[in-house]
Amino acid sequence: MKPLLFPWMEPAFEALLAMRARLPHALLLTGSERIGKRELARYFAQSLLCESPPPNGYPCGQCGACRWFAEGNHPDYREVVPETLQADPETGAAEEGGAGEATGGKTKAAPSKVIKIGQIRALDGFFNVGTHRAGRRIVLVYPADAMNADASNALLKVLEEPPAATLFLLVTSRPAAVLPTVRSRCARLTVGRPDQRLVLEWLDAQGVREPERALAEAGGAPLAAADADPAAEYREILLEALSAARPIDPVAMAEKCDKAGAANISLWLSRWTSDLLRCGADGDVRYHPQHVKVLQQVARNAPIDGLFAFQNKLLRMRRVAEHPLNPRLFVEDLLIDYARLAAPRS
Repeated sequence: MKPLLFPWMEPAFEALLAMRARLPHALLLTGSERIGKRELARYFAQSLLCESPPPNGYPCGQCGACRWFAEGNHPDYREVVPETLQADPETGAAEEGGAGEATGGKTKAAPSKVIKIGQIRALDGFFNVGTHRAGRRIVLVYPADAMNADASNALLKVLEEPPAATLFLLVTSRPAAVLPTVRSRCARLTVGRPDQRLVLEWLDAQGVREPERALAEAGGAPLAAADADPAAEYREILLEALSAARPIDPVAMAEKCDKAGAANISLWLSRWTSDLLRCGADGDVRYHPQHVKVLQQVARNAPIDGLFAFQNKLLRMRRVAEHPLNPRLFVEDLLIDYARLAAPRS
């Protein structure tokens, strides 16, 4: 778990350093998805625990505390994350096999996607002993919106009477989903949109092909753009059909992209529709700049109220897209709706 600071995160880190003289007991870090907020929080935690920080406040990376942190076993630091993110603490990647695995004739429950009350209560022992270096202790909660109601209320009780010398770092892309009373007890720092030049340079250094296109298709999220997408070939199949001159065949397309999964297809359709709405409002295309001419043509023909209704449906359906009763019919229904919208008007 060696912390790192992405180049586009330096301004946010400097803002955190400016708060060191008067740190709150809880800090809520917010910003877009997959831009490196958790890595920023980890790096800040390391800088606070570093025993030999240079004058600029960055962690030295050499002291005993920094070595402990890099090895993932600093005694004054804890992370509270869903079980799905505990599979790989280095990358945060979820375990495979979302439906559970069979062991000894029994089905092992799938890792939980929520933070439970037991995980918050388990911190009691951490709070009830002194810090190992007579400094501060730090708790990182990620993503803070994953706490269920019981866990949120348990954390709220702790924040109402915070332990001495303890800093809570809550990280989320969905601050509105965090219990309002929890939010009200946190200072807040919003991480801005990453500098595109720095991001593109970084993506190029990571060996990402066509970094500008990858970043656009990832909605401006650098870490998503850098990930190898196992479903990328199906996204290309769908985009080719959406951008073709002939009308889309919903049934055939649902069959071709069946292995991509309903969640992916609903996400790709949502991004395509978002670009259509932007074109309809004479705005810039965000996700598919390489298809701007097709998007403009479809946007001219499609009824704007129909596009808004379809986008709202996609947002609703994405909440259940991970586990639809019949994935093929789920996708066919969405594609049929789109085909009607995109059909040429006489």
